[in-house]
Amino acid sequence: MDFLGTILWPLKWVVELLLVGWHWLLTSFGMDSGAGLTWVLSIVGLVLVVRTALIPLFVKQIKNQRRMMEVAPQLKKIQDKYKGKRDQLSREAMSRETMALYKNTGTNPLGSCLPLLVQMPIFFSLFSVLNGAQNSKAGVGPLNATLAKEFGEAKLFGNAPLHASFQSAMNDPAGPQTIVMVIAAIMVVIMTASQFITQLQIVSKNMSDETKASPMFRQQRILLYILPFVFLFSGFAFPLGVMFYWLTTNIWTMVQQFLIIRSMPMPGSEAAREREARLARKGKLEPKKEADTIVIEERKPAQRQQPMGKNRAKKAGAPQQPGSSAQPNKNDPQSGNGSSNNSPRK
Repeated sequence: MDFLGTILWPLKWVVELLLVGWHWLLTSFGMDSGAGLTWVLSIVGLVLVVRTALIPLFVKQIKNQRRMMEVAPQLKKIQDKYKGKRDQLSREAMSRETMALYKNTGTNPLGSCLPLLVQMPIFFSLFSVLNGAQNSKAGVGPLNATLAKEFGEAKLFGNAPLHASFQSAMNDPAGPQTIVMVIAAIMVVIMTASQFITQLQIVSKNMSDETKASPMFRQQRILLYILPFVFLFSGFAFPLGVMFYWLTTNIWTMVQQFLIIRSMPMPGSEAAREREARLARKGKLEPKKEADTIVIEERKPAQRQQPMGKNRAKKAGAPQQPGSSAQPNKNDPQSGNGSSNNSPRK
């Protein structure tokens, strides 16, 4: 057994267990054990179990994506701060500030890829199981020689073996297998379209206006058009059985993404505004809580107090009686009449 086979051995065992378990359940309901449809539905059941188990990872992925979008403006400020600086010290400082931002916000740049990274070993395990089954080779677990032979010889519509691919059908020594090529081409188109729609939902509706102005949005738009081409070209080399697995998981992801965006959209995104409009029409929109406004009073500069005489200070402090007239202080040089002690008497 090679190194990769040793690593994938536990996963292959689990894949075979789920595949054989669903096959047994379907045949218990009267389906033909060697029919291609029975094995296709077994693969669909395998996807349901795997994707259900990955729901917690998907929720974690959504939360991480939101945190990444929230820190995008801060990340842009760091990038703008070191824009045009290519020296070693600036690059190290930019790297330190970026990692500190991720650490303080609890963000993991690779968190969004976690569900995909977990699925890839399962994908390769299924590919390995199908590759062995097409040669009627028993698996490492519950897929014994009899079941492997049935799986390897199972055909859709009586002419399309599950182990065949578009490439192998085109280069078949007996001539091109048209039915296999048509089924494979249709599945590749559906796989590519479902992947594109899934990414388009995120880019067009579930990103805030601030995020759309960040470099991350440009990267997302690039991936939006690159990933479908990956499926478009690589899908022609996949066996039909593997393509059924990948197609089912793509459709699951597309529907799951639609429900998440509709029910828990990114704040400030188009999907969030549409959700608020729906709730407003139904009268279920909760009023937004206004943040408490903190008023900070500026300290006014103290005015210089003018000196005053005793009589003037006494008058300023004592309340004036109604009907009385204030008498000017003759001793006060600031008095309004300008009189003094030296004024002549009449």
